[in-house]
Amino acid sequence: LIDRLMFELPEEMGLIAIAVRQTQGKGRGGNVWLSPVGCALSTLHIAVPLHSNLGQRIPFIQHLVSLAVVESVRSIPGYEDIDLRVKWPNDIYYSDLMKLGGVLVTSTLIETTFHIVIGFGFNVNNSNPTICINDLIAKFNKEEGTKLKPLTVDCLIARTVTVLERLIDIFQEKGPNGVLPRYYKYWIHSGKQVRLHNEEGPIAWIVGIDDYGFLQVHEEGKGVESVHPDGNSFDMLRNLIVPK
Repeated sequence: LIDRLMFELPEEMGLIAIAVRQTQGKGRGGNVWLSPVGCALSTLHIAVPLHSNLGQRIPFIQHLVSLAVVESVRSIPGYEDIDLRVKWPNDIYYSDLMKLGGVLVTSTLIETTFHIVIGFGFNVNNSNPTICINDLIAKFNKEEGTKLKPLTVDCLIARTVTVLERLIDIFQEKGPNGVLPRYYKYWIHSGKQVRLHNEEGPIAWIVGIDDYGFLQVHEEGKGVESVHPDGNSFDMLRNLIVPK
């Protein structure tokens, strides 16, 4: 539906498709995405000028969307300490323990405009197949003696899109440094170790994200380098390679 419509609409008009349930959800590299009822499921179209801060750094979009999902919950008064986090490059996690959402971005360049299609899904009210946001809220209430209400799929999709719009505006005005402090506040990787090249490769420490959204690591004696995943493994951080 969006593929057919997105080139016909005025550039300033947003377009979003929302599903209560998906029967043919897709993940990275053709993986199946399980989409039970209670999951926030959405596909969003945005247009980004090629000659803009974000247009020159398109990989950042998946990071902005992941951050928007986390902030859709943690920017609500009282919900700031719900332990929802981002995992590079495109996952939403409970702490650093369990995945409860993901983002898939595709882009088409027509003349000087990127047409971006963003698919995102995250568990709001479905305990399976992993854990969901309302489980985290219930756990927090039990541990802290609070009475935070469960959140709804509709509310969180709306908040995610609103937060994303603001993040894009900030990025266009200030570039990566305008949003990275917020991203690092919620990401799970600070000081973590990874292996380069293969599972027996040299150890490196994650230090941050470069100007184009790739991971920066520090290998002892070699300084800081940018890396990207080696193919589509289950764990995107299992093997990282250094581009030549």
